[in-house]
Amino acid sequence: MDKEERKTINQGQEDEMEIYGYNLCRWKLAIVSLGVVCTGGFLLLLLYWMPEWRVKATCIRAAIKDCEVVLLRTTDEFRMWFCAKIRLLSLKTHPFSSPKSMANKVSNGHAVLTENLAEENRHEISKYSQTQSEQIRYFTHHSVKYFWNDTLHNFDFLKGLDEGVSCTSIYEKHSAGLTKGMHAYRKLLYGINEISVKVPSVFKLLIKEVLNPFYIFQLFSVILWCTDEYYYYALAIVIMSVVSILSSLYSIKKQYIMLHDMVAAHSTVRVSVCRVNEEREEIFSTDLVPGDVMVIPLNGTIMPCDAVLINGTCIVNESMLTGESVPVTKTNLPNPSVDVKGMGDELYSPEIHKRHTLFCGTTVIQTRFYTGELVKAIVVRTGFSTSKGQLVRSILYPKPTDFKLYRDAYLFLLCLVAVAAIGFIYTIINSILNEVEIGVIIIESLDIITITVPPALPAAMTAGIVYAQRRLKKIGIFCISPQRINICGQLNLVCFDKTGTLTEDGLDLWGIQRVENTRFLLPEENVCNEMLVKSQFVACMATCHSLTKIEGVLSGDPLDLKMFEAIGWILEEATEEETALHNRIMPTVVRPPKQLLPESTPAGDQEMELFELPAIYEIGIVRQFPFSSALQRMSVVARVLGDKKMDAYMKGAPEVIASLCKPETIPVDFENVLEDYTKQGFRVIALAHRKLESKLTWHKVQNISRDAIENNMDFMGLIIMQNKLKRETPAVLEDLHKANIRTVMVTGDNMLTAVSVARDCGMILPQDKVIIAEALPPKDGKVAKINWHYADTLTQCSNSSAIDSEAIPIKSVHDSLEDLQVSRYHFAMNGKSFSVILEHFQDLVPKLMLHGTVFARMAPDQKTQLVEALQNVDYFVGMCGDGANDCGALKRAHGGISLSELEASVASPFTSKTPSISCVPNLIREGRAALMTSFCVFKFMALYSIIQYFSVTLLYSVLSNLGDFQFLFIDLAIILVVVFTMSLNPAWKELVAQRPPSGLISGALLFSVLSQIIISIGFQSLGFFWVKQQPWYEIWHPHSDACNTTGSLYGNFSHLYNETEDDPHNIQNYENTTVFFISSFQYLIVAIAFSKGKPFRQPCYKNYLFVLSVIILYVFILFIMLHPVAPIDQALQIVCVPYQWRITMLIIVLVNALVSIMVENFCLDMVLWKVVFNRDRQGEYRFTTTQPAQESVDYWGKCCLSCALDCRKKIPKAKYMYLAQELLVDPEWPPKPQTTTEAKALVKENGSCQIITIT
Repeated sequence: MDKEERKTINQGQEDEMEIYGYNLCRWKLAIVSLGVVCTGGFLLLLLYWMPEWRVKATCIRAAIKDCEVVLLRTTDEFRMWFCAKIRLLSLKTHPFSSPKSMANKVSNGHAVLTENLAEENRHEISKYSQTQSEQIRYFTHHSVKYFWNDTLHNFDFLKGLDEGVSCTSIYEKHSAGLTKGMHAYRKLLYGINEISVKVPSVFKLLIKEVLNPFYIFQLFSVILWCTDEYYYYALAIVIMSVVSILSSLYSIKKQYIMLHDMVAAHSTVRVSVCRVNEEREEIFSTDLVPGDVMVIPLNGTIMPCDAVLINGTCIVNESMLTGESVPVTKTNLPNPSVDVKGMGDELYSPEIHKRHTLFCGTTVIQTRFYTGELVKAIVVRTGFSTSKGQLVRSILYPKPTDFKLYRDAYLFLLCLVAVAAIGFIYTIINSILNEVEIGVIIIESLDIITITVPPALPAAMTAGIVYAQRRLKKIGIFCISPQRINICGQLNLVCFDKTGTLTEDGLDLWGIQRVENTRFLLPEENVCNEMLVKSQFVACMATCHSLTKIEGVLSGDPLDLKMFEAIGWILEEATEEETALHNRIMPTVVRPPKQLLPESTPAGDQEMELFELPAIYEIGIVRQFPFSSALQRMSVVARVLGDKKMDAYMKGAPEVIASLCKPETIPVDFENVLEDYTKQGFRVIALAHRKLESKLTWHKVQNISRDAIENNMDFMGLIIMQNKLKRETPAVLEDLHKANIRTVMVTGDNMLTAVSVARDCGMILPQDKVIIAEALPPKDGKVAKINWHYADTLTQCSNSSAIDSEAIPIKSVHDSLEDLQVSRYHFAMNGKSFSVILEHFQDLVPKLMLHGTVFARMAPDQKTQLVEALQNVDYFVGMCGDGANDCGALKRAHGGISLSELEASVASPFTSKTPSISCVPNLIREGRAALMTSFCVFKFMALYSIIQYFSVTLLYSVLSNLGDFQFLFIDLAIILVVVFTMSLNPAWKELVAQRPPSGLISGALLFSVLSQIIISIGFQSLGFFWVKQQPWYEIWHPHSDACNTTGSLYGNFSHLYNETEDDPHNIQNYENTTVFFISSFQYLIVAIAFSKGKPFRQPCYKNYLFVLSVIILYVFILFIMLHPVAPIDQALQIVCVPYQWRITMLIIVLVNALVSIMVENFCLDMVLWKVVFNRDRQGEYRFTTTQPAQESVDYWGKCCLSCALDCRKKIPKAKYMYLAQELLVDPEWPPKPQTTTEAKALVKENGSCQIITIT
């Protein structure tokens, strides 16, 4: 076979897939067509549901290069199959250039990125096998086009300017714009620039919904019941299905329309683009292609694509993407060709250079520009390749939710199918032995399958989640992924962002501490005074920010706003008219209020005022380098009015600023002063300044790189900001800790500040030790290493060497393992250390995840990596953030909840209307309630199936069955009412330490189901066989009159029973009546037994609808059993039985109820349930006396299903539990103070490490 048979596309990415080539085979197609006809279309349905079977059944394998159809398989844990048809893009008809050269370029899988096509083609023409082709082969999958790439010998998606393009070439090759010919070719390849969410027609949606396997099974059932003349029940099921389909169609259509409206905002915008000959052309935004130079209008616009800014500055609202309402300033991409250091090799990346990139869907509010030089941006990505397009794709094509509950549910259904198969075989054998007609045998044996697999199961399972979603909405939590609610019930670790989440969003200026002559002055509280007004320190505070005026109101980062308000200065921005009058950019100007400036000498003459103008103190902001979370700093170039030289001001994280300053300007006690502030929980920002060379002109400054500015600075001092804890934070965290839910802080702030806040809010208790892991990357031939420092607790002295051995939890023999608190220590590290550990110390990552509590200075992608690392040790991770830097982590976590008030942020599965972390316990409580409801409903539906299955099987043995109206009464009046009301239990009012099990395959749940099945079968069998032993029993016939044996009580009704029509199905008999009454009560008994309350849901007696429904049904069934009503009996085809037998049935039912409730509530809740729920606490592993019992119960439960299916392996416990157990007996863990862990130099690839104690 050809080696090209199997390839991998999108290698190393989230959507990595294997690809196989196939060609259509006519003889296979003919055989399949014949099979479709023979099976009445069922084979066609099967192939529709299974893409892999469809392709393999109709095609033969072929080389991917020449195939007609590709089969795709995801490489993740779901291993999903897709198929796509190969299409051809013809280049023959295009008049602008040689088609051959174009095919040559595209076969490389990239856009044509240079203007001179002919020269490039001569260079590359020998490389590709398809140079003579005038057609390009491609396929589309999930709205992305994959073109054949001859260099890679594989399919590859068409990239724009976002990959493999240097910053230099952005300016040199692309800033001039495209010719019309180039534009036309690129449009042919990239297609229309739109994120098209087509709203399918109702007919298409209907067909897709109806062809669901569940509804096909319903259709099969209805046809079967109609054949057997069960018209009423069939009609009821049809009505249920129609209602279900219509409601489903309505919700799906509504979601499509909402998504369509969300993305359609930019589809018909007119934009102005620059062409090569400097002419401007008005085109529709749908015609934009990568490489187009787009002019950003003065009054702003909604961006129709991703573009990199090359001229001017924009103020952008990115709330659509990030949920952050604060406007962001975007500056032009630094031009490396005019950079002093000449960083020309740096590749452009929208993520790295996001401060220079305008993203699709974001709103440009204002622009800043030169006269005659428009604000321009080069289009880098269009359509579904844009950031917004990728977001929409993730909504259109979501990954399946992998949750143990759903996997176990499918296994349970398979068990029911296996039970149905047994019944199917039994029915056939029994009917043949009793010489039943073949037609009846077929109908009855198939009917047993429709009874065993409950038709209402999907609707019943969904009900609890829908109710939970409504309850969440009432408390201000909006959910866009309802299936995640159940998963939230399993959360055992929650990561919190600090600023705006645990602490108040706004910062208050506590004071400043200036530096003079390399010494810190005393802290000053009031910055707004005449003494400081002309100081460089205040000048830095006045200019080094990204504030702007929008409709006359100052807006920007809250920290910048507080800092600017503290000095009381005034910010003025040039109007469009003022800018147009000058040949240079009109800067934003800041100036102090007049009352702060020293009074000038009064002028004797009015004309003298002109000479006083230079005395006005104003600073113009010439160039701004915006704040970068990766660099942890921002800087500006400014000029005081009248000064010849410009000034550079910088502010940011103190450690970073100090590293960019002259060492001689930094006070000796800098680290101690900084540590004192951060330990008290203050947010500290450092300021620096330097005079720039006089040769730097306005225009040179516009093109200079920030690295050329941000060095050799003079350290000026510190700004101390106070970030107060939110009032509810300590209480919420205490509730989570009581519920054995670990809490972790992930912040972009300073580490010591984060540790201090963690102590203040109770995340780290006063007696707990904090171990700081400082990881250093390999350098100068030395391997990577981690230095371990013990942070001082509030009661200890500052000298870390004074920490004695008691700082580490001692694992002595005499300590009771039951009382050993392993969680006495916490790890803290910054983002840089975290990255080094991930890369060089993979063996240590799980251990650090077990007790890592504070992660500071974390970049957005590092937050996502942390969530993944925690998930890798089997934690169920929640993430709570303000939606700004946390988008990736919010999406990756099992339950991400954004505190952003903007519902437009679709990054998070949950969004809280109120910016308070009190939503976290509420979400977990509702998740637990929904999860327990799912268990209750599933158990009830399983019992309903088995009880009805056994009733029918018993009756088949006497060639009888349940009647049409009996089925109708059980399925509609009892089952549906009970299922939809038992799901209404609200969540328990507080979080408890136990967690619900994550899957159905656990010892307690299996014991619950199996015990109830045995009890139900036992009492049903008792009634069925006992009735035959009664002295009045006979094989029922229309003239039977068993009631008269007890007296004349029922004599009045006997003639009604005797007038009954012939019963061809043998429904009316004593066995049927007995089984019907006992089974009807059994449904209600198991409903009450399974409807659990504490500790996850409110008690069932508070579910008034459920209680009312059950009471009405009990009373009704009891009434018709003890006091027969002739019309009802006739409708339900019940026969008259003696009163004594009715009392006997009542006793059977009462004993059944007593046994069921006792087994469920005493045996299960008092013994097994507690065993299964005896979980770890916060990752610590506890040896308890009940542990072996739990293992045996779980093992027994899992083995039961293994025996039934012979396909399930024993699932180990969570990795973090194993790890906690190992660490209990590890003498080297946690690391001792003042020790170093070094990575072994390339000995193993798995990141093995050794601990070396430094002496």
